Amino acid sequence: MKVGFIGVGNMARAIITGMLKANFVSTDILVHSGHLNHYEKFAAQNKLTLEDSNQAVAKNADVIVLAVKPDIAKQVLSDIRLELNSDGKLLASVVSGLSVAQMQAIIGNLPVMRVMPNVNVEIGEGMTALAASGELTNSPFNNGKKLFELVGQVMAISEKDFTVFGAIAGSAPAYAYFFIDALSRAGVKYGLTKSDATKIAAQVVNGSAKMVLEADENPAALIDKVSSPGGTTVAGFLAMEEAGFMTSVVKGIDATIAKEKGE
Repeated sequence: MKVGFIGVGNMARAIITGMLKANFVSTDILVHSGHLNHYEKFAAQNKLTLEDSNQAVAKNADVIVLAVKPDIAKQVLSDIRLELNSDGKLLASVVSGLSVAQMQAIIGNLPVMRVMPNVNVEIGEGMTALAASGELTNSPFNNGKKLFELVGQVMAISEKDFTVFGAIAGSAPAYAYFFIDALSRAGVKYGLTKSDATKIAAQVVNGSAKMVLEADENPAALIDKVSSPGGTTVAGFLAMEEAGFMTSVVKGIDATIAKEKGE
């Protein structure tokens, strides 16, 4: 399978880096963007295949990842429409706000997948939402699904839920970093070095996340397991709640969604 990237910005680079870490053949990754000097070094360092036009990427790739800015996406789609009209090809767009219906209005009734990954795809721990114009189990949609499974977990959701998915999966890594930093600063308050405290906090969050994903219990039940009656964890948990911890998290997501909607 050859995967082509039209646009080689931060998200495209994160996906490509994750693919390479999953041992995807570098020369089977085709790239083109408007300004060669912005990505030539990245392509050379990773032994990617440079194409001389968006049309060449669309012609030579099996899965074409559209990763351009929203204001030029429709023009790019119009430019590559003829090259996409070939059996077995899939267009996978990571362009924010561009729906499956809008894409098909430009390129016709061709296989299209709307994709929303988060930055953790770079280390193979991404969370990616998928919405497609056909069944994900069928070719060529299955190729797109397999591609993003290389770089983390995938979830098929309705397009109407992409906004809340983006708030939780797309923006929340920053909030998770904030929580880790808060824990580490508390450690520094009581004498740990910032480096040690950060490593402890990050590994605790990492392990806790894995526990939620792998345990056959919801997070509330896992909280109870850690919280001995009358113990230190309960005292800390209640103090956080008194300070409005859960409310502040929900309000943060509310604000993220409101900003996305332009409210």
